[in-house]
Amino acid sequence: MPGIIWLIISFILLAMPADDLPESGFFDIPFFDKYVHFCMFFLLTFLFCFPFSLQNTSFKPWKAVSLMITVCVILYGIAMEFVQKYFVVGRAFDFADILFDTVGSFGGWICVRQFFFIKNRPR
Repeated sequence: MPGIIWLIISFILLAMPADDLPESGFFDIPFFDKYVHFCMFFLLTFLFCFPFSLQNTSFKPWKAVSLMITVCVILYGIAMEFVQKYFVVGRAFDFADILFDTVGSFGGWICVRQFFFIKNRPR
């Protein structure tokens, strides 16, 4: 459920017209937009993959499922760039956003994967 909620929030944020974005000095941080993309997609992947990491070690396909989730999140990021380009006023397509979406998504996947291996490590 947290992953679905964050997916809806991320869609709203990514589909928001540029004029509706708040004005603040906080947003003047260099590359702030890229940090936001990284964090959004890190969290999105993490929230969708984490429940699978809680499975016991007998759940063999968790690696494939979590990698498939990661790829789907990356494809969602690419699709949202096209949505911004063609359907959202004042927003544009940005390859750098796709790069940071991808890196964030893989970061979330790696974080969950490490948690799974630590949790299920033989003692």
